[in-house]
Formats: sequence, structure tokens, C-alpha cells
Amino acid sequence: MLIIKSGRVISPANHIDEVCDVLVENGVITGIGAIDAPKADLIDARGLIVAPGLIDVHAHFREPGQTHKEDIATGAEAAKKGGFTSVLLMANTNPPADNKKTLSDVLLKGKKTGINIYSAAALSRGLGGDEHTGMAMLKDLGAAAFSDDGMPVLSTRFLREAMLEAKKIGAIISLHEEDPALVECAGIDFSAPWIAESSMIARDVMLALETGVKLHIQHVSSEKSVKLIQLAKAFGADVTAEVTPQHFSLTHEALKTKGALAKVNPPLRSERDRLSLIEALGYGTIDMIATDHAPHASEEKSLPIELAPSGMTGLETALALGVTNLVRTGYLTLPALIAKMTANPAKRFGFKAGEIAKGKPADIVIFDEAERWTVKAFASKSQNSPFIGDELYGKVKYTICGGNIVYSD
Repeated sequence: MLIIKSGRVISPANHIDEVCDVLVENGVITGIGAIDAPKADLIDARGLIVAPGLIDVHAHFREPGQTHKEDIATGAEAAKKGGFTSVLLMANTNPPADNKKTLSDVLLKGKKTGINIYSAAALSRGLGGDEHTGMAMLKDLGAAAFSDDGMPVLSTRFLREAMLEAKKIGAIISLHEEDPALVECAGIDFSAPWIAESSMIARDVMLALETGVKLHIQHVSSEKSVKLIQLAKAFGADVTAEVTPQHFSLTHEALKTKGALAKVNPPLRSERDRLSLIEALGYGTIDMIATDHAPHASEEKSLPIELAPSGMTGLETALALGVTNLVRTGYLTLPALIAKMTANPAKRFGFKAGEIAKGKPADIVIFDEAERWTVKAFASKSQNSPFIGDELYGKVKYTICGGNIVYSD
């Protein structure tokens, strides 16, 4: 038995924002309010925020195939340190999760981490974009979504067929939107312009409207893309979208000082684009924040910028970047930020967590929104982040999953 005393409990899914206690028994929340439980283990949360465990619907733990960058165990440790209790892994591993064995292996290893590890299955065989996987079988096995993330789906016919199948079985498709014909060098704004992203979003939201599929647009980066998603929603397409902390925190100017550490895909863009992403979070066109946690080894990121891979570690800084660059700047309220990182992704992807309520799993993050800290070493196996050395607000103090304290500061 565990009692969390006198914290500010914020649970947007069920409209809670009050100072109170939370009681946990056998991995489940059993009480919210003024609670007297003298025999329970105690966490004194006075002055702290108590929120649902964070949910990330876009991360890469690199297993199998690239475990020199990250593996499921180290990725989970990074998630815990960042306050995340549920993480959806992408399928672009080596081999990709386009088959029963690879997907089963990932999910089995995930069960040993102490947090909720979900996995997408590949939308196409070998991420080739032209051969269907067994979507129904993979969904029954536990695939939480279907995505060729890292690779755009170029064939309109193939994607429409996949959408029709996903609609039939009630699955969600999550897409990386980038036309390679319009990209000279991925991860650099002027060499991977906004039209490469927006042109594919335009096609795919219309396919979603026609097929009725649940479509999720990954890591939106440009003002034009925001307007297309807004239009698709107005038409009635079942579309949601995510933005990463790096895209609402930085612009392409960061490449001048941070070099390849700021090289991500899609690239960081202009200040106008950054502000449009923030505004879209505020009025709901962008539904959630996802990290696109993409660790790389230091020797890879040390290559010349045009040769270095795109991506950064993101789980351990995501909440603090939201507090620092969205809440403290007045763009979002703290409950709105928490909704984008808990209730909204849980609802869209059908996860059981995402709120603090009686009978719900005791997946909880406790953090100090006012504590300043300097980004230094990561729990992730890789240390590639443009935020190293920066001072941020919002420090995770405890991460609790299934009633167990899996991280404490």
C-alpha cells in the first residue's frame, strides 16, 4: 500500500486539478481525496505535481539490430527517468517488426522493464512500401499501431489498401510524411523543405477521409502541414497529429551552434514554423506531444553534419522542455501540457492508463514544475541531445508504474 500525500493532482482526462492524496493498493488507484492510511508507505508530495504517468507514442529503442545505440532495457530506464510509464516503439528495427517472431520478442522483452512497452508493427514487409504484412495477425499478437516510420509510404495504391484493411480491423496507422524525391539531405531544413512533408500529408489525410481509417501524423514540423491537418479535421477525417519537444523548442538556427546534435528528421525549421506548432497545440489541431526518441552512438553524431544520422535522445528532457518552453512562456497551462502527454495519446491509441482515477492502473509521475536543473548525462545508452548544458524547469522526482516506484530522484 502506498499513499501520495498532499500533492497537486492534475488528471485532465477526468478533470481533476486539486491538492489531495492518492492511495495505491495492489497496483491500482483505490482512493483520491483526503485519505488517512497510517500503515501505507508514504510519499510526501507537498509542493509537487502528481499526474498520470507520461505516454510516448513514438520512440526507437533500436532492438533488434542496433543495440550499440540503445536497447529495450536502457530505453526503458530513460523513459522512467523522464516520467514515462507507457512507450510505443516503432517497427523500423533490423529486422523490422513485420513478422510474428520479431514483434513477439520485442513485446516479451518489454514486459521485463517495469513499464508498459508497446510496439507498432510494420505497415509493409521489410518497410519496402509494396508488400502487405498480416495486419490482422499482428494486431491480435499485440501490435498497437502500424507504421513504417523512418520510411515514407510512396505507393498511393498500397497505402489505400492498407488503410482499408486497418479500418476493417480497427487499427491505427501512424505515418512518417516525407517525399524523398524532394529531399537532398534529410535533417537539414533547406535540403529537406516543408513541401516534402506537406505534399504527402495532403495525400494521406484525403485517403484517410475516403477510407475512414484512424490516421496519426508523426512529428509535424511546418506551418503548412498544420493547416492541412486542420483542414482535414474540418472535412471530418479521423486524423490526429503529434509534435516533438525539439520542434517546439528549437529552430534551424540551432544547427549553427549544436551541429549534428540538432540534426533531426524532419528538420528543425523557422521560428514561424515553431510558433505555428505551438499555436496548433493550443487550439487542438496537434493533439499530442511525442518524443521521437532516436538515440545514436557518439561516433555517428561526430561525423560531418551532412553524413551524421538524424535524431536525438528525447525521453529524459520532454517534460522539462514542455514546462520550460510551453507552460512558463504562457502558451499552455500545465493541465493542457499534461493532457497532451497523457490523456490524449491514451485515448487515441487505446491505452489503459492516462488518468488518475479509482480502479485505474497506478501509473503516476510526480514532478517539481519549479525546480531548475541542467541537462547532463542520460540514462539512455546514447548521449546525443542539443539540450546538453541547458538549464530547464520541471524535474521528475518519482515515476510509479503499476504501483511500483520505478524511478526516484
